[in-house]
This record gives sequence, C-alpha cells and structure tokens, in this order.
Amino acid sequence: MDQLFNKLRKYEIMIRKVANNHLQGEYQSLFKGSGLEFDDLRPYQYGDDIRTIEWKVSAKGHGTFVKTFREEKEQSVYFLLDISGSQDIGQQGNKKIDQGKLIAGVLTLAAVYEGSQIGLISYSDEQEKLILPAKGSKQGVKIIRGIFDHQNNSLRTNLHGMFTFALNLIKKRSIIIIISDFIDQDYERPFRALAERHDVVAIQLTDPRESALPSLGIIPIYDKEKGKTTWVNTAFGSFSKRISETFTTEREYLKDICKKNQINYLAMDTTQDIVGPLIDLFKYRNKRMKRG
Repeated sequence: MDQLFNKLRKYEIMIRKVANNHLQGEYQSLFKGSGLEFDDLRPYQYGDDIRTIEWKVSAKGHGTFVKTFREEKEQSVYFLLDISGSQDIGQQGNKKIDQGKLIAGVLTLAAVYEGSQIGLISYSDEQEKLILPAKGSKQGVKIIRGIFDHQNNSLRTNLHGMFTFALNLIKKRSIIIIISDFIDQDYERPFRALAERHDVVAIQLTDPRESALPSLGIIPIYDKEKGKTTWVNTAFGSFSKRISETFTTEREYLKDICKKNQINYLAMDTTQDIVGPLIDLFKYRNKRMKRG
C-alpha cells in the first residue's frame, strides 16, 4: 500500500506543479464549486431578473420577493467509479479499470490537499462501496483503500442504477466526478438529472482494442459480465468496420449529451499518461470559473 501511495503522490505533485504553472495557482479549480445556493429573500427591485421571483411567497400579498443567492464554496466531491467487468480491457496492469482507479486515487489526494470533503460510490450493477464525504488525510486513506482493496460482488454494468443511486443519496449540490467507459444503455435520463442538480465531470475510459479489432478469423470472445463465450468471425471486414463505427458513434453521442447538459467531458485512453488530460480538465474548469 505504501508503494501505491507513493505512486499516487508522485502523480498528484506533478499535476499540481504543472497546473499551478499554467493556471496562476488555480489548482483548486477542479474542486471549487461554480454553483450558487439559495441565501435569502428580499423585495423585488426594478431591473431584477424575473426568474428569481419567489412566486409562492409573493402570492401571499405582502409584495413581490426575489430569491438571493451566494456562491457555494464548500461543495462535497463525490467519485462515482464504475468497476464493472467491461472495464477489464487493456494491457495487463494498464487496463481501463487500473487507469480509472489511478485517476480516482490521484484526484482523491488532490482533493485532500485542497481541503475538500470527499466521498466514493463504487458501482457495478449494484452498490459495491459507499464512503460518505468527510475531510482530511484519514478520509483520503479510507477512500484510496476503498478504491484499490475492494473485491467485486458483481461484474455486470448498470449505469442507470449508479446514477439513480447517486441522485437519491446526494441531496446537496456537489461536484460529481464519474469515471466509467460508459458502455451501457438507457442511462441518459438519470445522467441528465444529475447534471441539473450537481456539477458533473464525466471521464470516459477507452482502450484501442475496442475500436480496432484485428482480423483473426473465427475466435471465441468471452463476455465477462454475462459469464459466457460467443464465437465471432473477425475476418469479415464489415465486422471490424461495424465495431469501429459503433465505438465512434457511441463516443460522439456521449460527448453530445455532455455538451448539451453542461457536463465537463474528458476522454482518457489506456495508452495515455494521465497527467496531460487531467491538466486539460483543470484548465477548462479554471477558464469556465473565470467566465462565471
């Protein structure tokens, strides 16, 4: 475990250095809330945005009142980590699941450094691990152990279930960092609902093998989630083409959902070093916060 912590710490320090050089010290931009929370009511004044009028109170006949807001500086950070069987693709020791855990571990240390409250939800097609948010280095250790020591109960995927579970659990506006390959169906509705209530970051894990299957003739493909083997003829060019097109289409579809719902999207390939893409994410959120 010490070796793991040293590896995570090395990455975290490297990211912090690069981020601070590029972002004028705005390293906390990933964990600082960009949202507003309700503060108080005051009488309506000429020029106020009519969308802030509190109609229920105003209807009582004591005048027109508007809601005032203050910036939410103290937001909890939740990691939603997909640990289903479809993550088990890639080179030994550098599979999607390995990279997802590494990203979650490094960002956990980064959030501890920033003094954020951090929580973890690991999910397959059921709740695998839940650690409610708290601050401090002890919490950081608890979460990292929860990420790396956990043994799965199930290998199936249910993103709809994961997002619905998070919706029901997390009531106060939070920063939610989802780490998954997003290989599933019918998860869009709770995914959008999360983005309406929270500040969501979607990190999509991919592996080159998913989009470029070599021509190997008739081969057995084992579905880890279903626990069964299917024989597939990879020699047909149309098969490889279909695999590649499906991969590209699904990725573009997810990017489009994220764009329409103000979700920060980041694609991460298992062949990439995690530092560069994470720096891009910090840069993007830093810029967005300055605009806000």
